[in-house]
Amino acid sequence: MSFPNSEESSTHPRVDAEFLALPLGPLAEAALASATAAGASHADVRVHRLVTQSIRLRDGRVESVADSTDLGFAVRVIVDGTWGFASHPALDARTAVEVALRAVTVATTLRALNRERVELAPEPVYSEVRWSSAYEIDPFAVATADKVALLQEYSQRLAAADGVDHVTASVLQVKEQTYYADTAGSSITQQRVRLHPELAAITVDSAAGVFETMRTLAAPAGRGWEYVTGADGVWDWDGELAAIPSWLAEKVKAPSVTPGPTDLVIDPTNLWLTIHESIGHATEYDRAIGYESAYAGTSFATPDKLGTLRYGTPIMHVTGDRTEPHGLSTIGYDDEGVAGQRWDLVREGTLVGYQLDRVFAPRLGLERSNGCSYADSAHHVPIQRMANVSLAPDPDRDTSTEELISRVRDGIYIVGDKSWSIDMQRYNFQFTGQRFFRIRDGRLDGQLRDVAYQATTTDFWGAMEAVGGPSTWRLGGAFNCGKAQPGQVAAVSHGCPSILVRGITVLNTRTEAGQ
Repeated sequence: MSFPNSEESSTHPRVDAEFLALPLGPLAEAALASATAAGASHADVRVHRLVTQSIRLRDGRVESVADSTDLGFAVRVIVDGTWGFASHPALDARTAVEVALRAVTVATTLRALNRERVELAPEPVYSEVRWSSAYEIDPFAVATADKVALLQEYSQRLAAADGVDHVTASVLQVKEQTYYADTAGSSITQQRVRLHPELAAITVDSAAGVFETMRTLAAPAGRGWEYVTGADGVWDWDGELAAIPSWLAEKVKAPSVTPGPTDLVIDPTNLWLTIHESIGHATEYDRAIGYESAYAGTSFATPDKLGTLRYGTPIMHVTGDRTEPHGLSTIGYDDEGVAGQRWDLVREGTLVGYQLDRVFAPRLGLERSNGCSYADSAHHVPIQRMANVSLAPDPDRDTSTEELISRVRDGIYIVGDKSWSIDMQRYNFQFTGQRFFRIRDGRLDGQLRDVAYQATTTDFWGAMEAVGGPSTWRLGGAFNCGKAQPGQVAAVSHGCPSILVRGITVLNTRTEAGQ
């Protein structure tokens, strides 16, 4: 079995020459041959390089610039139906042999404790393939001084406005490179880039001892530096930075909300987080069968309810997707060599699917994994992680957010995410937001304060009367979805349109806090 280092060409997606120069093929060949000779029925090798940079400013001054690079490789084996795993930071053939033998020893040692024999769902072989995420400007090719200067310029725009006392600015940038090879013959090289820019304006009432904030709503995305400059036209930085001070001033003077059942129009910039918590985590198969109960809980959406659970109204269509352009969880192939896919989780309001990997697919009676295996480091075992879980827009009509608002006589339009809380079964939840606009007779009528909405998952989605059309659909997401023990972090996006939900309980957070 041979895994040569293929050279970059114009027909291949771009992967940094620095990563391609590593001894990827020889290392994999040595490790896989040793694991097989030692009795492994399956073995895979994963070289993982993670480059990050975080820049933070306060009031236009640099607070921190942090750069890091994490590099290593892992060998995972199956011996007599039992997993074994080992990793090392040094990339050479001799170390690869030692690590492979250590992984086999781990599997052999654990065999007596294993109560579930490991069986992997089959997957086609992908030999010497290469994949890269879609971006124009590699943020790591841009000088740090230039990135700081842009954040300072944005900060100065906010700081110059009346009523803005402080400004924070930050951008987190990640380049992730992986090489995967297994005993079936797959060899896959990948590179993806993602970043998250954010600015916030803060006003302080010293006499009252309180403050209020308003931040930008540009989501983290699988894009390059062109996203931060606005050169790609995806986000209107000029418009948002100009509007934030007035939104903040209005919020400070806004009346406190009256609690009670309320009709809500929820913007995608807020709804993505509700999807993440109440659908994304609830449809992770390992959580649904109890594998995450010690750390992150279980799920009300258990496998015995598959095909029967009414998750929401018939207009609810939710997909898992590892192929969405610019999604944070988008990848060509997962960490078990499974090609990226899109599949249904909720169809016409009914639970019809889960997110799973090559181990869990056979347990659910499926012939193939849907490609949800990921590890955030060479030194962590790949586990089932969340895909881009998204709510589909209206397929028949491009209903606008303004039209949804026009259907509401007395309600609230919610924009932007903030704090949240949900129980360990992903069922009872509460969410707040950045901006809340009173709706009167189908029109926006100023902001409100101290708003949170509360529901159970099925009551909330069962109250969804309408979804916006494709023009309202937008990707949100997070860099920091946590899971597993030892803990791992993954980035994930969620696309959704604006929606209209009826009669949702609204709380006054100030009253709830006893203030």
